[in-house]
Amino acid sequence: MSNQSTKERLRARRRQERIRGYLIWGGAGAVALIGIGYLAVRAGQRGSGEDVPLPEVEVVPTAEEFSHVAEGTEPGPFNSDPPTSGRHYATQAFAGFYDEEQAADFDPYPAGYLGHSLEHGYVIFWYDCELLSERECSGLKRDIQQVMAQVGDFKVIGFPWPSLDVPVVMTSWDRMIRFTSFDAGVAEQFVRNYRNQAPEPNAP
Repeated sequence: MSNQSTKERLRARRRQERIRGYLIWGGAGAVALIGIGYLAVRAGQRGSGEDVPLPEVEVVPTAEEFSHVAEGTEPGPFNSDPPTSGRHYATQAFAGFYDEEQAADFDPYPAGYLGHSLEHGYVIFWYDCELLSERECSGLKRDIQQVMAQVGDFKVIGFPWPSLDVPVVMTSWDRMIRFTSFDAGVAEQFVRNYRNQAPEPNAP
C-alpha cells in the first residue's frame, strides 16, 4: 500500500469528521435560533400589548348609566359583582395595592371610586382572603403585586372585595375573569389585553 493512498484515506477521514462536526454544530445552532426566535415572538406579544385570546374572559354588558354621582351616595347599579361599569364618583382610586385597612378609607361605597378608575382604563384585581388561610392569603397578595409590578404598576389596582365566591376576580371596563386558583400568566395577559380599553383611556 503506497504512502499516497494512506494520505488520501487520512484526508478523506478528516473531511468526513469536519463535515460531521459542521452538521452537529449547525443543527444545534438551528435549534438554538428557533428557540430564541420563539422567545422573542412571545416577548413581543407580551410586551407590545397585542391581544392573546383568553377564553375564560366574560363580556359584561355596559350599564345603562355610568355618569357621576355625588360622593357618599350609593353608586351603580352595576351589571356585575365586582363592577365592570356603572354610575360612579367624580374621584377615582389610583394605582396601587390596597390591603384591608387601606381599603376602609374608601367606605362606605368603594365601588364609586373604583368605577371611575375602570372608566379611565384601569384593571382591578379584586381579592377575598376570607376564602383562604392566612398563609394562602399572604401568598395571593404577593402574587398579585408581582403581576402588577410586571406590567409596570400602571393603571392596575389590587383591592379586597368580601362578596366574591372565588379568591380573585379581575375586571376592566366590560370585561371580567374569575380565578378559583390564581394564574399569574393569565392575569398579566388580561392586563395587557384590556388595560385602557375603556371610555376615557387617555385620562390618568
